[in-house]
Amino acid sequence: MRSATKIGLTALILIVGLSGVCSAQQEAQFSQYMFNRMYYNPAYAGSSGSICATAMYRNQWMGLRLDAPAPGYKSGSAPVNYLFSFDLPVKFLHGGLGATVVSDQIGYHKSINVNVDYAFRIYWGPGNLAAAAEVNMYNNTLDGSQLIGSSAQTGIPSSPTDPSITDPLITASEESDFLIDMSTGLYYQIPGSMYVGVSVKNLLASKSDVLNYQNARSVYMMGGYEYTLPFNPSFRLKPSALVKTADFSVFQADVSCLLSYQNAVWGGASYRVNDAFAFMGGINWKKLQFGVAYDLTTSRIGGAFKRGRSQGTVELYLKYCFKVIIPQKAPSIYRNTRYLL
Repeated sequence: MRSATKIGLTALILIVGLSGVCSAQQEAQFSQYMFNRMYYNPAYAGSSGSICATAMYRNQWMGLRLDAPAPGYKSGSAPVNYLFSFDLPVKFLHGGLGATVVSDQIGYHKSINVNVDYAFRIYWGPGNLAAAAEVNMYNNTLDGSQLIGSSAQTGIPSSPTDPSITDPLITASEESDFLIDMSTGLYYQIPGSMYVGVSVKNLLASKSDVLNYQNARSVYMMGGYEYTLPFNPSFRLKPSALVKTADFSVFQADVSCLLSYQNAVWGGASYRVNDAFAFMGGINWKKLQFGVAYDLTTSRIGGAFKRGRSQGTVELYLKYCFKVIIPQKAPSIYRNTRYLL
């Protein structure tokens, strides 16, 4: 048990230490990342030992006003995310399978991503280690008719079809493209004690010639630890951290700590560097887990009680897990007539 404690604390300190260099914000993120680990690391698939379905909803920067730039344009949308994932252990594959569907909308851009995971798991020391491969499928849509692209434009355009705002790289219509990419990850856990993982997303860095963009290779490092309070074993402290970077040019970090009581209710707080404080709480009821988080924006787009600024972010989380237990067959009875005489 002492070795597990050392491993967990060392991994968490390393990840938190790396967060000190983080100063920017990524577009897609979840405050309750500790309950959504497969989204960041495919090697998590099947690690719970149960069949689990997870759903998440995130409405980011509520109240942020994105007015239409001129008559004839549509108002843009602040980031809104929907996520559904499913994973299960598969004994004969020596690991687990998983799938995640994510819908992301920001401004005039929409995307639907589908990830399919396979994790190979072995027992190592007091825990188990998994290595995974993931197939990523991206469908992206951009409404170019709503974008003002000309650097020569100084006044308000008369309409979205005003020729003076034409950008040669953007078609003045709604276009979409489909890309396929690959990801991988490693994940080590001691159930009920600690976990640590690292993953690399978009290894192929697939490029879209239609929408003129390229997937960024992203690295995610996460870790968490569970500590039972000695004066009252009903309470468990659960610190965790997530560090992410895109092409090693954009960094982001989350540092969190939750407190659970009899594994039935929990609450806590998180800090996302230079972006937000998040306050979280939830309940576990039988096979169902429900959580809610509120992010208080600390970046320049936030402003409590200021019209047109972000009034925060709301995130909802729902998870259902169950096990399928196949009863063992009773041993068959063998009779030999030689011994019946």
